[in-house]
Amino acid sequence: MTNADIFDRALRARRRDRMLARFADHDFLYRAMLDELLDRLADVQRDLQEVLLIGCPDGSARTALEAMGKRVVCADPGFAAARAQGGVQADEDALPFADESFDLVIACGTLDSVNDLPGALILMRRILRPDGLMLAAFTGAGTLPRLRAALMAGEGERPGQHIHPQVDVRSAGDLLSRAGFTMPVADSDMLTVRYGDMLRLMHDLRGMGAGNVLTSRPPALRREALIGAAQHFAAAADADGRTGEQMAILYLSGWKHDPSQPRPARRGSATVSLADALKPRH
Repeated sequence: MTNADIFDRALRARRRDRMLARFADHDFLYRAMLDELLDRLADVQRDLQEVLLIGCPDGSARTALEAMGKRVVCADPGFAAARAQGGVQADEDALPFADESFDLVIACGTLDSVNDLPGALILMRRILRPDGLMLAAFTGAGTLPRLRAALMAGEGERPGQHIHPQVDVRSAGDLLSRAGFTMPVADSDMLTVRYGDMLRLMHDLRGMGAGNVLTSRPPALRREALIGAAQHFAAAADADGRTGEQMAILYLSGWKHDPSQPRPARRGSATVSLADALKPRH
């Protein structure tokens, strides 16, 4: 860990390892991300055989990719998670792979807590072969608004930072372009999960390895603050007694440059003016 790190790398790895035994009970967010990424991959016409899969809390993603005829190498920030899949433990901003090693890089559910997101995207582009594809999904800005508000209300005038800083979809798109990807796309989807109480939500977050791993973590919530936060969360419930919490999922895609890729037409090369094209036809 360096002084510039926002997230504690060692704690992040330990949290991912601890979640493994009970991950199947809390995997709904990972499943939503993975299903969408696989759907998007199914629409790609190019044959992408050699795959780096980043984020492998279980074998489901690897199994699905191998069923598509892919050869998969797994990497995970957690030691035990990587070992269980015969993979490599690595942070996304320090990937230990040679340039142009893979046709496809998929990062599922981990980039929300990487220290150097721009650097991680640059590395992913570098390890892709020309005309290779990067697909990623992670939670971004707009995630856990109810929990954030409840914790702030419970702690009063000097709340601690219990929830990670989050990237919005526009910034994510800019980062893709700055990292050198061609045809970059960033979009988002909102997943709403309904909870009968705040403690169940926090239990799910721990079970999916999404607890606080900031290097400057605040002290644990005092009992009074926790009770106040839980009451604030419950006050937002609908008539059925459940509070809807939101998970904003960002989806990123970008290609490694290759001369065969389509390019925008040269400026001034149009043979018909826009004004003529917009004239009504008779």
